Amino acid sequence: MDKIQKLAIGSIFVGTVVFVLKYVAYYITGSIALYSDALESIINMVTAVAAFMAVRLSAAPADANHPYGHHKVEYFSAVLEGVLIIVAALAILREAYFGFLAPKPIDAPIQGLAINALAGAINAIWAFILISRGRLMRSPALVADGRHLLTDVFTSVGVIVGLLLVPLTGWVWLDSALAALVAVNILWSGWGLMKESIGGLMDEALPEATLTRVREIIAVNAEGAIEAHDLRTRHAGRMTFIDFHLVVPGSMSVTEAHDICDRLERELKADVKDALITIHVEPDNKAKHAGIVVL
Repeated sequence: MDKIQKLAIGSIFVGTVVFVLKYVAYYITGSIALYSDALESIINMVTAVAAFMAVRLSAAPADANHPYGHHKVEYFSAVLEGVLIIVAALAILREAYFGFLAPKPIDAPIQGLAINALAGAINAIWAFILISRGRLMRSPALVADGRHLLTDVFTSVGVIVGLLLVPLTGWVWLDSALAALVAVNILWSGWGLMKESIGGLMDEALPEATLTRVREIIAVNAEGAIEAHDLRTRHAGRMTFIDFHLVVPGSMSVTEAHDICDRLERELKADVKDALITIHVEPDNKAKHAGIVVL
C-alpha cells in the first residue's frame, strides 16, 4: 500500500471522528446550522471512501483493456464528490426552510459550539495535510478531498461565529439563515470541484509555465536534431503525458536519433514527475519551421 492510499484511509478515519463530534454538537443544541455542518461531514465520509477506492484503482498497472493505465479514475472520484456536495447543500436548504417557518431556541450553545470547534480544528489540520501531500504526489483525489475539508472548516467557523450571536441578539432565525449560507457555500465549492475534475477528464494541457519549461528542456537537450513540433500535453491523475515530433537530419542513423530521444526523455522525466513521453522521429523534409528550435 503506497502513501497515497494510506492518506486516503486516514481520511476515512478522520471523517468518522469529525462526524461523531459534529453530530453530538447538533444533538445537544438542536441547531439547524450545526445539523447542516454534521450533514456535510457525512458527505466527507462517503467521499473519503470514494477517494480511497479511486487512488487504489488508479495505482493498478496498465492492462490489455487500459493500455494507458487507470489514472483518470481519480477524476471520477472528484466529480462524484462534487455531486454529493450539491446533494448535501440541497438537503441543508430544505432544513433551513422549515427552520424559518418554525424557529426554535438553541439549547446549550456553548458546549455544542466547543465540540464543533474541536471537530473543525481536526478538519483544518487534516485538510492541510491532504492538500500539501496530494499536490506533492500529484493526486487529484487527495487534493479534492482536502479542498472539500477546507471548505468544511470555513463553514464551521462561520457557523460558530454566527451562533454565538444568537443568545446575544435574540435572533432565533439566525440559526436557519446560517444554515442557508452554509448550503450556498457548499454549492459553490461543489461546482468548482466538478469544473476542475471535468477539465482533467477533457485532457486539458499543462499550465503555461510548465509548458514553457518543457519547451526549454527540449530546446537545450535535443542537440543533433533540427527542431521539435506538434508538442501536446495532458494530465491523467498523477501521470503527465508529453508527446511531440522530433525532426532530425535524413542522414542520421537510427541509433543516433534514438540516443537523442533517450536524452530528452531522461531530462524531461527529471523535471516533470511521473511523465510518460512519446517522441515521433521524422526526417528533415518534414520540418515545419514553426516549432521548438534546437539550441
